[in-house]
Amino acid sequence: MNMTLLAPIAATGFAVAFLHAALPTHWLPFVLVGRGQHWSAGKTLSVTALAGLGHVAFTILLGVVLVGAGLAVQPHMGAVFGWVVGALMGALGLFYLWRGRHEHGQGDITTRRYASDRAAIIALVVLLTLSPCEAFLPIYLAGVKHGWTGFLALSAVLMAATAAGMLLFTTLSLAGVKRLGLERIARYESTILGLALIAMGLGVAFLEL
Repeated sequence: MNMTLLAPIAATGFAVAFLHAALPTHWLPFVLVGRGQHWSAGKTLSVTALAGLGHVAFTILLGVVLVGAGLAVQPHMGAVFGWVVGALMGALGLFYLWRGRHEHGQGDITTRRYASDRAAIIALVVLLTLSPCEAFLPIYLAGVKHGWTGFLALSAVLMAATAAGMLLFTTLSLAGVKRLGLERIARYESTILGLALIAMGLGVAFLEL
C-alpha cells in the first residue's frame, strides 16, 4: 500500500469525521441528559464514548459493504474505476452543496428526564448508533484501491477523529465553555462537506489518489 497516496484521503477523512462529530447533535444531548440525570462528568463522558463506539461501528459496517463491492468491480473496470469514483464523489459533493442551501439548522434538543439511567443510556446510544457518519462513506470509496489495509487505516482515522470531536466538545461544555461557535459550523456543515468531497473527487479522478 502506498502511504503517500493514502495520506491525503486520510487527512480529508479526519477533517470530515471531526467536523461531523463537532455538530451539537453528537455531544449536546449527552451533556443535557447527564445534567438531568445528575451524572458525574466521568459518567457523562463514558456514555458519550460508548455511543461514539456504536456510531463508528455502524459506519464501519457500512464501509465494509461499500469497500467489498468496490473491490469486486474494480478489476473489471480498470483505469475507468478512478473516474467513476471521482464522479460519484463529485455528485455527492454537489448534493451536499444543494442541501446546504436548503437547511435551516438543527432541530431542538429536549432535556427530558428519563425514569432510569439505563433508559437514558440506551436511548442515547441507540440514537447515535443508528445515525452513522454518512459523510465518511465517500472517503472509504476513495480508498478502495488501497484494499482492506487502506480500509483499516481509514477506519482508525474515523475512530480517532470521532472520539476526539465528541469527547472534546462534551468536555468543554461540561467545563462551562458556552457558545463554541458550533451553531455556525452546523449551519454550514453540508457546504463544507460538499466542497471537500468535490475536491477529493477531482483528486481521485485526475491525480489517481
